Amino acid sequence: MAGLYIHIPFCKQKCHYCNFYSLASLKYKDQITEAIVKEIDLQSSYLTGEKLKTIYFGGGTPSLLDSSEISRIIQKADEVFGISSGAEITLEANPDDLSLAYLNELKKTPVNRLSIGIQSFDDNDLIYLNRRHDGEKARQAIMLALEKGFENLSCDLIYGIPDANDQTWIENMQTLVNLDIPHISAYALTVETGTTLDHFIRKGKYKPVDENQAITQFSLLMDFLEKNGYEHYEISNFCLPGKISNHNSAYWTGEKYLGIGPSAHSFDGKSRQWNVSSLKTYIESISKGNLSFEREVLTEEQKFNEFILTSLRTMWGIDSCKMKLTFDEKYNKHFMLNAKPLAEKGYLILSNKKAILSRQGKFFADQVASELFWV
Repeated sequence: MAGLYIHIPFCKQKCHYCNFYSLASLKYKDQITEAIVKEIDLQSSYLTGEKLKTIYFGGGTPSLLDSSEISRIIQKADEVFGISSGAEITLEANPDDLSLAYLNELKKTPVNRLSIGIQSFDDNDLIYLNRRHDGEKARQAIMLALEKGFENLSCDLIYGIPDANDQTWIENMQTLVNLDIPHISAYALTVETGTTLDHFIRKGKYKPVDENQAITQFSLLMDFLEKNGYEHYEISNFCLPGKISNHNSAYWTGEKYLGIGPSAHSFDGKSRQWNVSSLKTYIESISKGNLSFEREVLTEEQKFNEFILTSLRTMWGIDSCKMKLTFDEKYNKHFMLNAKPLAEKGYLILSNKKAILSRQGKFFADQVASELFWV
């Protein structure tokens, strides 16, 4: 089984913190569905006959597509690859797009999971982030989605926002818990080079992000959600039992996935490739029957490092048996040599079968992974 990612690069306005490829313009919107459908045909052999167990519409703002465009893309994916029974089909959505009329139309499509970009229910936070909705609209969108039968919901939150105190952060989480949202993704606000947020902070217009504040709120996040019955199954993801994101989990367990659309990434187990990050170039290339992408064949060292990085982020950790079956003995010796000091520092929990981040280690996940990399 494999996954399919569809990148929709349109936004009505850009959030200050976002560095994903998207345009604050709907130019070429009428052409994107046609291009995506054609690319699916052009990539028909990429998954080597494996059926799709997940489809994920990301962006950008996929909820700017209408139901007929969404259905056409899914239908083409089924024709070319086949979609397995019970497949998870997710659409990312902005709260202000989720009107009753839109949800009624969406319910007619095969989409069975929504990922709603809430980020915060506090209006000051939302202004800082340059989100299109306010806190009340976010609540209404969730309630409407539940009312229309979209019970398999995921909601995104951002912590570490300057001037957002710990109580506001707890109230954001409490709102989702009260609504019994089955899946919550929570990310620390990061300042990516070249974003509007980066520019505003360097110009003194915005306060800089406080790393200590983010650490405190990450700790509150773990305590609060675990106390309310959520599994912390990946560094940034929490779910009620049985509500893991199957699509995102495929990224962390090394399954194949195909990315369609401008800037979309793909992985076939041996190499990675990424489409051109230009909507105009993408559409022109596809219209001529050409694929415009770059490709990197992974070395054994890169495969090992990716295995460490992705496995370590999850509650299942690094599987020692899988590592021994997949990689040469030198990598296993390297791992044990470097893992023991990290366990002694309290960052790793080691057993004969697993290596899992401790609670303390979760604060330093990237650093711990880098200590285990083959350099």
